Amino acid sequence: MRIALGLEYEGSGFCGWQSQAGGGAVQDVVEAALSIVADSPTRVVCAGRTDAGVHALAQVVHFDSEALRPLTAWVRGVNAHLPASVAVRWAQTVGDEFHARFSARGRRYRYLLLNRAERPGLMARRVGWFHRPLDADAMAAAARLVLGEHDFSAFRAVECQAKSPVKMLRRADVARHGDLLVFDFEASAFLHHMVRNLVGALVYVGKGAHPPSWLGELLAGRDRARAAPTFEACGLYFAGVDYDPVWQLRVGAGDTALILP
Repeated sequence: MRIALGLEYEGSGFCGWQSQAGGGAVQDVVEAALSIVADSPTRVVCAGRTDAGVHALAQVVHFDSEALRPLTAWVRGVNAHLPASVAVRWAQTVGDEFHARFSARGRRYRYLLLNRAERPGLMARRVGWFHRPLDADAMAAAARLVLGEHDFSAFRAVECQAKSPVKMLRRADVARHGDLLVFDFEASAFLHHMVRNLVGALVYVGKGAHPPSWLGELLAGRDRARAAPTFEACGLYFAGVDYDPVWQLRVGAGDTALILP
């Protein structure tokens, strides 16, 4: 039997999603908790791997198990064995042809940036921070220049293992909510560090170092060395996955609600 789960987690205490030799990954604690409830070793596949310090509002995973359990056991039972920073939100039986990663038609990320002179306290490790005033309108104008299908090599990490740098970016929004800047991105798929690199470039525009048109120039130049540094991980959230409605997964309700201090 194949089960899909919706997860949320606060990633500051983990080395990222994917299991590492030394442990300490979100995947490790999820698989350990599932294995207890299933009473057998259980492995999961996720929709999108997250780096160290990155959070998830709506991660989706699937696993196979011969254990017959009510869906509530895969939620409350698994949560009883997870650390406080990781929680299963829902569980659903799916067909064997469902794959959390390969069935996904799109993914969404949200970046939260605190823009005030003082560093964060209450939201420490949950938001990025920039101390100088930023022009959200200029940043939003710049973000619109990278919409569509492009070669995103200028915003790709050196260690990225994607077969192609060409991605379809369907959404790139920047909005201010008081001292908080909210960046929303949606694409068919993302390159390694692509969102954090886009945010870093947009911050350069926001502080007046470059005009909005600079983002278009970076995109066309395809040269990572000309772009801004990668922005910090703590403000980044894996915000959701898009699947064909035939799967009837609960991936939309409340998954991208604003997180405010």
